[in-house]
Amino acid sequence: MIKKTAILLIALVLLSFNKSTPEETYSLTVKSEGFRNSKGEALFALYNKDGSIPDEKYEKYFKKGVSQIDKNGTATFTFTNLPEGNYAVNVLHDENKNGKIDKKFLLPIPNEGVGFSNYESIGMSNRPKFSKASFKVNSNLEKVIKLIYM
Repeated sequence: MIKKTAILLIALVLLSFNKSTPEETYSLTVKSEGFRNSKGEALFALYNKDGSIPDEKYEKYFKKGVSQIDKNGTATFTFTNLPEGNYAVNVLHDENKNGKIDKKFLLPIPNEGVGFSNYESIGMSNRPKFSKASFKVNSNLEKVIKLIYM
């Protein structure tokens, strides 16, 4: 009986050393500024892979969230449980709540406000891409993104 107890105790001690610790996760709070009105909603999309943006129909995102726009022309959303890694954020002023970037008649220009992390302006020669928009998340973080209307 003592031998079985000792073996069980040794096995428990060995198992406790082999336990893997859970992966640490972080939160990312995104505040977006410059909404021209409070119609519709603010759509926040988080990306974690090269080539995932632009994403006009919101099909390649890692996580997505929606927030109301306040009377000061700002909206905030917090992504939680993010493992350490590189991320990029896109914010859309989805005025008609259809979940996609609407374009001006026959032109590749957004009709609604859009914003990307690390971008102050966008255009034909400054199109959004993950490599430029991405940033490292290895702690709880806050980012501010300016909405751009064309």
